[in-house]
Amino acid sequence: MMENTYEGYKAHLQKIAHLNSTMALLSWDQETNMPKKGAAIRAQQLSTLSTMVHELFTDLRFENLVNHLLAKSCFGFKEMRNLQLTKESIEENKKLNSDFIKRAAIARSEAFQSWEQARREERFSVFIPSLQKIVDLEKEKAELLGYNDHPYDALLNLYEKDSTVHQLKQVFTQVKNHIVPFIQEISANEQVDDSFLYQYYNKDAQFDFSLELLNFMGYDFDAGRQDLSTHPFTINFSAHDVRLTTRVNEYNLSEVIWSTIHEGGHGLYEQGLPINHYGLPSGEYVSLGIHESQSRIWENNIGRALPWWKFLYPKLQKVFPEQLGDVSLDQFYKAINKVQPSLIRTSADELTYHVHVMIRFEIECSLMEGVIEVTDLEEVWNEKYQDYLGVTPDKPTEGILQDIHWSHGSLGYFPTYSVGSFYAAQLYAQAEKDIPNLDEKLAQGKTNDFLTLMRKKIHQYGKLYPADQLVERFSGESLNIKYFMDYVHEKYLKIYGF
Repeated sequence: MMENTYEGYKAHLQKIAHLNSTMALLSWDQETNMPKKGAAIRAQQLSTLSTMVHELFTDLRFENLVNHLLAKSCFGFKEMRNLQLTKESIEENKKLNSDFIKRAAIARSEAFQSWEQARREERFSVFIPSLQKIVDLEKEKAELLGYNDHPYDALLNLYEKDSTVHQLKQVFTQVKNHIVPFIQEISANEQVDDSFLYQYYNKDAQFDFSLELLNFMGYDFDAGRQDLSTHPFTINFSAHDVRLTTRVNEYNLSEVIWSTIHEGGHGLYEQGLPINHYGLPSGEYVSLGIHESQSRIWENNIGRALPWWKFLYPKLQKVFPEQLGDVSLDQFYKAINKVQPSLIRTSADELTYHVHVMIRFEIECSLMEGVIEVTDLEEVWNEKYQDYLGVTPDKPTEGILQDIHWSHGSLGYFPTYSVGSFYAAQLYAQAEKDIPNLDEKLAQGKTNDFLTLMRKKIHQYGKLYPADQLVERFSGESLNIKYFMDYVHEKYLKIYGF
């Protein structure tokens, strides 16, 4: 029996959260530990749980309870905001029927297994049938959810509320007009040497150092853990159980460092959400753009900056004295900030990274429009990489098969990486004003003031404020790409000496 009170409303949402957490745990296991033969039944398990969550969310009694509570005027701001956001979610969920939820969950599980097999065999054709199902389902989802101008808008809205193709085309026009020419300008200068990053680095020693990185950031290992996976990711079951994965390449030290710091930023955000609001909108992240801002701010604005490595580099040299003992801090700093067109998005520098994202945005738009077919994706991908970055993959895992997102059905996710990076530069510029001598503190190994500021200004609010409003409350204005451009110009003009 559903109690006709705000406490009854909370209890129902927490029941849904328990099921979502169970699905998340099954998904984490699927990507880290599950044996190959478990795939078929795992798909059915996730499908069953997805259907149960959908039924609980669209239960007419729950909808009536939310409407009843909204009609009252005795609640404060947090309670009313939670109820309003829940009503919006109910309306959205009602547009997707149980049959669709079931089919989508099965398709995602099957697609993940197919994607991993395709990667093992280096054959995109293995992934095509599963990916076709995913794309068809995403097109169907867009029609069910509805949109005004472009079918892709319906999917973008799931990750960054009110985001549209029109807005993002303006963002990526700025990437083409400002970032791409700056990359070309840098390329005309003498390149920095990063060859020492591609020696042999012991896998276990790399993983142990990655744990030290997370400790330095303030990640709580009593409320999480880190494992290895094909594609690094963060997953949470509550603010007290947030799990990360990283990737280790014994001949590329950069991979473990940047994937660990990136996922660590995500993990810190999840651990900072208010645990007493578990299950409620006020206990959930506000948008993926904000989520990415929290990973990119640690990965780039702090993790690729000189103060951070003044403290950490001597520790890294002790782990790898043979490889790094004769490499100075200045050489290392320049190497980890080398700007050069490359194939792998997750290993890309801060500037070319946004060209990687732009390519995916254009491809997803075209898929949703029906301009290109799934069978043509590898050819289109390779052509765009050659046109925009002047590089062409030698194998699918360096190209069309490098990202896990499509196997998850996450069309519309990629643009949030760029939005998050632009948010990050803006937030960091404000953090430098709010925290006296921030660079000096980071150089001394003190990250607590920065993390505390993020907890106070971003994490604690959950979904109480829309993403753009949250950024405006912190920095005094909504998203402004100028902060990113000022940041990268100042940084890279010094590194490349022009």
